[in-house]
Amino acid sequence: MNKKKLGFGLMRLPLLDPADTTKIDYAAMSAMVDRYMDAGFNYFDTAVPYHGGGNSEIAFRECVAKRYPRDAYTITDKLSFFIVQKAEELEDFFAGQLDRCGVEYFDYYLLHSMTKEYLELAERIGAFNFVQRKKAEGKIRHVGFSFHDKADVLEEFLTRHPEMEYVQLQINYADWENPDVQSRLCYETAVRHGKQVLVMEPVKGGLLVNIPKEAKTLLKETEPESSVASWAVRFAASLPNVAMVLSGMSSLEQMEDNLSYMRDFKPLTENEKHLIEKVTEIILSKASIACTGCRYCVDGCPQNIAIPDYFKLMNDISKFGQPQITSAKQNYSYYTGSLGHGKASCCIKCGQCEEHCPQHLPITKYLEDTAAMLE
Repeated sequence: MNKKKLGFGLMRLPLLDPADTTKIDYAAMSAMVDRYMDAGFNYFDTAVPYHGGGNSEIAFRECVAKRYPRDAYTITDKLSFFIVQKAEELEDFFAGQLDRCGVEYFDYYLLHSMTKEYLELAERIGAFNFVQRKKAEGKIRHVGFSFHDKADVLEEFLTRHPEMEYVQLQINYADWENPDVQSRLCYETAVRHGKQVLVMEPVKGGLLVNIPKEAKTLLKETEPESSVASWAVRFAASLPNVAMVLSGMSSLEQMEDNLSYMRDFKPLTENEKHLIEKVTEIILSKASIACTGCRYCVDGCPQNIAIPDYFKLMNDISKFGQPQITSAKQNYSYYTGSLGHGKASCCIKCGQCEEHCPQHLPITKYLEDTAAMLE
């Protein structure tokens, strides 16, 4: 794996239409790819659900695989168990991924968004044997899994499957001691089992960019030239067993910012770690919905409710107060009117969204709060 720790997550790519996440701006993405590769980085991460139905994979093929020789980049893809749930589906799913990505093998292949339930499903349909077989065939170089559950489940997972080479974890300073996400406990579990860690959501889906004013002031007084996001990415990259930190970059400006401090990466000092602890205390003191905007909750919603978009509006109100309510209501009307999404009050409490939520959020309860505030 490249010693440079910044990975290009293909989950929040530039769009031709901000309201349609399936319409990726290939020209803008290609410019970002070129800048990233020119700076000496080469790690890309995708999955079928990103940008809906394999569009992220196709974008990778068009902007990377067709434009660079195979040995110039590494590509990670994933086996998504909320899509594949039968043994007979594994082969076609994997073949489709290779085709959409335009490659003959994956450098890294992860069992996607694993929980206790998905662990049992993966074992039942033979997914572990499947990925090992593909590795033996030369179609996968390294196997691992991304994880969204508690540390005790991770302990069980790694005990039962020591053949897994990498663990991808949600690690950021706001979740480091979060009792639901358990970033620190999961990281320590992976380290104890001798696994290298890949980091997702280091900026918590952008939440650690838009932090409360007093927290931002603390950071800017210390390093006026450093972006707020840089502190979050550096926190994750400073952990000794972290091999790669993914950033879901959406623009060339975000790319340039990440490259500015990750090209010649310097771990956090002890004083900077203490500063991050103070910032975390401020952030956690603010009431907000810890939604990262991954949109796993949206696929299959019977009421077509734009859950992450509504939660972002609620978080804006929480962080910026009463002046934000009018703007939030206008945006809410746009989503439910012009774009045709279901209102928060249309939720039928089927629970599907909560089953898919990596953050384990009480989504139906938050939708009730959203309806009360914005309707």
